[in-house]
Amino acid sequence: MKRRYISAATAILAASAFAATPASAKELRWAFQTDTTSLDPMGHNVTFTFSVMGNVYEGLVRRSADLEIEPALATSWEILEPTRWRFHLREGVKFHNGNDFNADDVLFSYERINNKDSNLRDRVGGVTEVIKVDDYTVDFVTEVPNPILTAQWESFYMMDKEWSEEHGATVPTSTTKGIESYAGQHSNGTGPFKITEREVGVRTVFVPNEDWWGEVEHNLTKVTMTPVTQAATRVAALLSGEIDMMYPAPLQDIKRIDDNDGTRVISGPELRTIFLGMDQFRDQALGTNVEGNPFKDVRVRKAIYQAIDIDLISKKVMRGLSYPTSLMISPTLFPAGEQIERYPYDPEASKALLAEAGYPDGFETRFDCPNDRYVNDADICQVITAMLARVGIKLNTRAYPKAQFFADINRGKQDFAMYLLGWTPSSFDSHNVLYSLMSTWNEDTGRGRVNYGDFSDPRLDEITDLVLTETDQEKRDALILEAFQIVKDKVYYVPLHQQSVVWAARDNIELKQRADNQFQFRFVTVN
Repeated sequence: MKRRYISAATAILAASAFAATPASAKELRWAFQTDTTSLDPMGHNVTFTFSVMGNVYEGLVRRSADLEIEPALATSWEILEPTRWRFHLREGVKFHNGNDFNADDVLFSYERINNKDSNLRDRVGGVTEVIKVDDYTVDFVTEVPNPILTAQWESFYMMDKEWSEEHGATVPTSTTKGIESYAGQHSNGTGPFKITEREVGVRTVFVPNEDWWGEVEHNLTKVTMTPVTQAATRVAALLSGEIDMMYPAPLQDIKRIDDNDGTRVISGPELRTIFLGMDQFRDQALGTNVEGNPFKDVRVRKAIYQAIDIDLISKKVMRGLSYPTSLMISPTLFPAGEQIERYPYDPEASKALLAEAGYPDGFETRFDCPNDRYVNDADICQVITAMLARVGIKLNTRAYPKAQFFADINRGKQDFAMYLLGWTPSSFDSHNVLYSLMSTWNEDTGRGRVNYGDFSDPRLDEITDLVLTETDQEKRDALILEAFQIVKDKVYYVPLHQQSVVWAARDNIELKQRADNQFQFRFVTVN
């Protein structure tokens, strides 16, 4: 009876979410573990949202499959003065509703992303003014010289000023403040695909934008994205041919997918770093059974670090598909960081540090984790909970869906004591990590927005400013190395690993896997 019940459930799911299509149709049917939280391209600083919306919206620049910056809605740019960049806009581009793209849309998009409630203000950090030279020429003026201005602009998407004003979508979606923009459930970009159907939690349907300005490399006629929470169901759908592609592929099913006739696993190192953060600002830590906030003590933070057997996590939980790290950035992006080594796994040293800090019997506290965002995130948290219990720290661990998790830990609410998070620097440069995760929070500029633990280190702030303008690579690397050494010494975070990008697809699907785990339909061919 149990087998029949599972089979029937799968059949119902297949009939509703994975409807069959004629063999001649070049439809791509793919599944992810959740739905995108929003369609607002400026509402959420989440890689999956960027990935989905990057098929619909575009920036002035974009990244190729190998992550090189190339022109998009700007055909070229130059630095007129050390603090003045000029962008020449692509003419003849239309939004999906037929409106023309021009300089007014760039100025509007800048104002919208720079809104105080935007989670993406760091994309334009340091920009003091945007000037319309003419309909297809725009100048960006910066406070100081910024040689990496465009490095994180792929996800600085351009929006239609007229459409946004018509629908009251001039303010970005904010989950922490309960602001839901019209753009959160409707889209109007210039990208190679447009959304024709959206049923939250069920499916989102994309079709090619026939008026797209770019060179078409794909052969798709339709793309259907289906959120499927259960990994086993995603795998079953792939193996049976109900879907064509899925990610992430569960690590325990890699061999099964590869051994199956007609399917394969595609994997490679990802640029994302998984780490632990801690509340370092409250006088009384939430959900903690001792008076005060133990996380303010560097000895406690180091005790947590040294209680974690990262090699065991890599071997058992991640099945060898993770890369233990001592840094808050992938060594691929900052090779000099390999000079910094992890603190050794040493439970006895952890116990001694806790006793020295005044917690000889340990303490009890909260630990918040997503269970549908990163590779084996809930399993990682469960193992860390067991490891910390051995040194006397009892974690009341809550692993729950990412939509609520991000709303809880996000700037403005920060409802946590400890949390697990992942970060890919949008610029692929260390400055983004310093600016977003390690700088003192500044509400006026958005600096330090993802420094949820709210620590403040004047030297880190100073280095962040210096790194932005330093053009001598050797001096710049030395500054970055100093910053990461400070973070290690003060244990502001506990870095864990860089996870692998693990996708799975049917053999007739050709695609390009990006190391930032973004899935671009324009690189897909169905054979």
